[in-house]
Amino acid sequence: MDWSAASRSRWRKRTQRSKPLLFLLSFLPLSLLLLFLFLLTSSYSSLLRSLLPFSSPRQTLDHQCGAGGGGALSGERFLWYAPHSGFSNQVGELKNAAVVAAILNRTLVVPPVLDHHAVALGSCPKFRVSAPAELRAAVWDHIMDLIRDRRVFASMWCGLNMEKACFGDLCCAVSGSGSLSGNFDQCRSLLSGLHGNVDHCVYTVEEDCRTTVWTYQQNSDGALDSFQPDKELQKKKKISYIRKRRDIHKAFGPGSEAETSSVLAFGTLFSGPYKGSELYIDIHESPKDSRIQSLLKQIEFLPFVSEIMAAGKDFAASIKKPFLCAQLRLLDGQFKNHWKTTFSELKQKLLSLQSEAKENQLNGPIHIFIMTDLPRANWTQTYLGEIEKNEQYKLYTLQESDDLVLKAAERLMASEHGLKSGFLPRIVDGNNEKRICDPSSLPDILLYVEESACSCASLGFVGTAGSTIATSIELMRRNNACKS
Repeated sequence: MDWSAASRSRWRKRTQRSKPLLFLLSFLPLSLLLLFLFLLTSSYSSLLRSLLPFSSPRQTLDHQCGAGGGGALSGERFLWYAPHSGFSNQVGELKNAAVVAAILNRTLVVPPVLDHHAVALGSCPKFRVSAPAELRAAVWDHIMDLIRDRRVFASMWCGLNMEKACFGDLCCAVSGSGSLSGNFDQCRSLLSGLHGNVDHCVYTVEEDCRTTVWTYQQNSDGALDSFQPDKELQKKKKISYIRKRRDIHKAFGPGSEAETSSVLAFGTLFSGPYKGSELYIDIHESPKDSRIQSLLKQIEFLPFVSEIMAAGKDFAASIKKPFLCAQLRLLDGQFKNHWKTTFSELKQKLLSLQSEAKENQLNGPIHIFIMTDLPRANWTQTYLGEIEKNEQYKLYTLQESDDLVLKAAERLMASEHGLKSGFLPRIVDGNNEKRICDPSSLPDILLYVEESACSCASLGFVGTAGSTIATSIELMRRNNACKS
C-alpha cells in the first residue's frame, strides 16, 4: 500500500463504503441526551429526567417554522450546534451542549458524529476560525453529501421522508411519516442561519471564540477575558478582536430576544483550557444551581452502550492471555512528526514487561493489541515491523471487516438506542402498524470497539501523547469500564 493510500486511514476520513449511518439530529430531550447517537450508555436516563425538565409550553409553531412536525412539535424549544473534528472532541462538545441546553431549558437536538476532520473549526488561539453560520452549513452539507439520514429531525421539522435511512421498526414508523416534497435546501438555509434570524423561529448565535467566553453565574458578565490576542498577532493578522466573558443565561434566557425562538442555533461548542482561561465555554461548576452542578458531575464520564462494550470485551477475551494495548496515532496532523517519541514510549513499556517476566520466570511471548492509523502494509521499516517479526511478542489487530465488528454494528443499529427517548414514544404511541424499511448501511464502529478492548488490557496501556483517543481510553480505564 502506498503512502497516499495510507493517508486516507480511518482516523482521517472513512472510505465511501463505510460511511456510518448514525442517528443524526434526532430530537432527544435532555433527560436522554447521553444516548449520544447510540454510542453511549442508556443507563443515565432515569437520573437525567429529574435534572433536565422538558421545555415550557409555547404557542403552535408558525407554518413555515418546523411545519413538518405540526402539532407534535408544539411547545418544544430546541438547541442545536455544529460539531467538528474527531470523535473525542465531539463528545466534549456534546457535554458543553448538554450543560448549555439545561441552563436555557431547551431540548437538545443531538448532532451527528462527523467523519474525522470533515468539518474544520480552525484555531481559536490564532483567532482564525470559521464563522458559526459557515460551520452549521458545512455540517448540513457533509451529512447530505454522505447521504446520511436526518431521521426524526428531517421527518418532523422539514417534512422529509427518511425511511431509507432506517434499520429498525421505530425509525421506520417515525421517518416514513414525511413526504418526498420536503426541501433540503430550505431546511439547510433556515437552520444554518444563512439569511439571519427568523422571528420566533430560529435565533442564530454568531459570537464565537474570537470574541466570547460563555460563563454561568460567575458575576463576570461583560468583563474582559484574561486571554487576548497579543500585539504581534494583531499586527501580523490585522485583527482587532476583544474577548469578553458573557453570562449565557443572561444572553439567551428569559427576557432575551432568543428566548422566544423555537430553535437556538450555535456554531461549535468546542472549548478547552488555554493560557489560564477557556477557549469558548467556561462552565465547570455551578454552586448556585444544584441541578447544573449535578449534571456537570454526571457527564464527566460517558461510557459506550452495551453493544460496543460487549464487542470489545469479546475481542479481549479471544486473546486468552493478559495483554498490553498500544494506541499509536502516526499519520494525522502533528502526530506524523513525532513517531520517535511515540515509539519510544512503547519500547520503554515493553522493556519493563520483559524485566517483570524475567523476574517472575514467566515464559512465552508478550501479547500486544495494536490500534493504529498506520496500515499494516506500511509497518515495514518501523518499530511495529520490528516487533511483528520478533518472537518475543504476539500482535493482535482489529479490522472493520471482522465479523465481530460487523455483528456488533448490526446489533447496535437494531437496538435503536438513540430513538428510544421520552419524546418519540409520545408521537408513535398507539401506532401498531409495522413498516418495512430497506436495510441501511452499517456504521463504522471499529474505533469504539478498539477503545473498549483497550480498556480491558490487563498488562497496561500505552497511548499517543496529545491524542484525545488516548485520553478517552485512559478515562475508561480509570472508571473500570471493562468491569461494569
